[in-house]
Amino acid sequence: MKKIERALISLTDKSGIETFAKQLSDLGIEILSTGGTAKKMRDNGIDVIGVSDYTGFPEMLDGRVKTLHPKIHGGILAQRENADHQAQMKEHDLSYIDLIAVNLYAFDKATSDPSCTLANAIENIDIGGPTMLRAAAKNFQDVTVIVDPDDYPQVIKEIKETGNTTLETRFRLMVKVFDLTSRYDTAITAWLKKVNVETNSHFKGD
Repeated sequence: MKKIERALISLTDKSGIETFAKQLSDLGIEILSTGGTAKKMRDNGIDVIGVSDYTGFPEMLDGRVKTLHPKIHGGILAQRENADHQAQMKEHDLSYIDLIAVNLYAFDKATSDPSCTLANAIENIDIGGPTMLRAAAKNFQDVTVIVDPDDYPQVIKEIKETGNTTLETRFRLMVKVFDLTSRYDTAITAWLKKVNVETNSHFKGD
């Protein structure tokens, strides 16, 4: 198993990120990030490469498109032991992304406000986050994916010991991803089922 060389961190819940990111940086791991997460790390003296600088494309459409790019998803999904994948990565000048730390827009928090409109709710549906998480979870054999700050210490411990995380840890973290994205989609569906799209109003239901 190759050592972790590159991480992508993009968080709504930024608790503990200063310590975690500094530990990654001190271990020689390159960090990619977006928006407010990148700013918080830079404010704490941590070197960060902006995703837009990395991909060569700016964030666009009011932030709806940030990480949806082959340089991101190719780097996450490529199987390290697959010779065809290795050749394609080289052909298209793509680099592996070995660790993903992402959590999602707070849809429940936004929609708990009784005055939340359908438009506001829609803008709090995360697209890039779940896409990266599911990609990393699918490729758990090669990628460590973190959705819970409580997992930062164990991940750092294992990287310090061997340069990477164990297969057991990566599998456990993968399961947490699909649990999170399942609950996230369920919450969105439950809220939307109570919307009258013609009047743009939300009602409680039974």
